[in-house]
Amino acid sequence: MDGVWYVAYGSNTEPRRLECYLRGGRPPGASRTYPGCRDGAAPRESRAVLLPGAVYFATRSPVWGGGRAFHDPYAAGETAWARAHLVTAGQFCDIAAQEMYRDAGTDLDLAAVVRDGRQVLGSGRYETVVCLGFLTGRPMLTFTAPWRMGAVPWRAPSAAYLRCLARGLVGAGPWGAPAVAAYLAARPGAAGHWTRGQVLDLLVRA
Repeated sequence: MDGVWYVAYGSNTEPRRLECYLRGGRPPGASRTYPGCRDGAAPRESRAVLLPGAVYFATRSPVWGGGRAFHDPYAAGETAWARAHLVTAGQFCDIAAQEMYRDAGTDLDLAAVVRDGRQVLGSGRYETVVCLGFLTGRPMLTFTAPWRMGAVPWRAPSAAYLRCLARGLVGAGPWGAPAVAAYLAARPGAAGHWTRGQVLDLLVRA
């Protein structure tokens, strides 16, 4: 494949965070050091994208504390904000491996994901790879949980994690800080625990 779009809807919307997955390292606010990809080159391009379905927060992240972001592409009446990074197929596979707590260096059958739209590699929280369509003729791929949004208890994200998401979405271009703060504060798991003003304050203090 001549590149794929890795669609990030969580902390990897933020370029400095993504760089740790690509080149290795520990992002600010996290407790885990990432080994990096076989190819540590930066994405050729990044774009803001809107996806069908919803982003929500659930389970508990041992890296950040608090809930982590998941995407339910089948949630009706919702639109998810995300950032697509143009990377090589190998880079996408290595990023996915690090999110799955597996060793990088093994290529996934991305052709099968594109053909079938979805491939479940395990029961874990980021072990389902999804094809979300095409952009500039290249597949848009992400990974999420195998379950639906309403199948698990929601959990509020930590301040450090939410700040990282907010920074990444604002940096994507079309959304200003107030809009991003309102969007994140309304996500299931964050709603009722974080207000628009509190999320905005995280950005101001970033």
